[in-house]
Amino acid sequence: MDKVHAAFIELLAVKGITLSDRQLEQFEHYYRELVDWNERMNLTGITEREQVYIKHFYDSLSVSFFVPMGDVRTIADIGSGAGFPSIPLKIAFPHLQVTIVDSLNKRIQFLNHVVTTLKLSDVKLIHGRAEDTSRLPEHRDQYDVVTARAVARLAVLNEFCLPFVRTSGVFVAMKGNEIGDELAEAQYSLKELKGQWMSTHPFELPVEHSVRHIVTIKKVAATPKKYPRKAGTPIKDPLIISS
Repeated sequence: MDKVHAAFIELLAVKGITLSDRQLEQFEHYYRELVDWNERMNLTGITEREQVYIKHFYDSLSVSFFVPMGDVRTIADIGSGAGFPSIPLKIAFPHLQVTIVDSLNKRIQFLNHVVTTLKLSDVKLIHGRAEDTSRLPEHRDQYDVVTARAVARLAVLNEFCLPFVRTSGVFVAMKGNEIGDELAEAQYSLKELKGQWMSTHPFELPVEHSVRHIVTIKKVAATPKKYPRKAGTPIKDPLIISS
């Protein structure tokens, strides 16, 4: 075992996560495929191995530090990009049934390759817009947990993601440094979309000590039929009250 793997295992052990040799191999294969495909398409600006393990893999698993994955069966990852946080969560918690939605087909092709290479079961990949996909009965108000990582401001993410969450389920927004303004701005969208802010968990990534925030939002009732609005509208005209 090299120092990157040893440090990764040690950091996760502190959080109560233990990886088998097979799971560690899956993370390493994931890293190699990410770097290989990144030479042909823009998946990530982070390719140095230690940084991928911290800034992508550990960061993705941080969801489980605040939302107990043992209680979760179904998870949807909206705008997953190169598979973060859902693929690391699936590797570490194999019981999860994962659905990934992304609007760029090339990324879905990459993820399909990763899922096949890593022999991951119960992973569904959907090429589509969140606004369209969440209107389909098989996805609407269905998931225990829905995640989004660095996709858009919270007022927009709420409209993208809350329609997927089952009543009493949780939307987890993975955000960067300062989120106070976003939370204030998102209050109207939460009210409209039947979401209720539960908690904001700040934490530091190891090694580089950059600050992250995990925002958890509970779905208190089914999404009103008028939401989400047609594709593109949430970005252009977010659900905020103009001052």
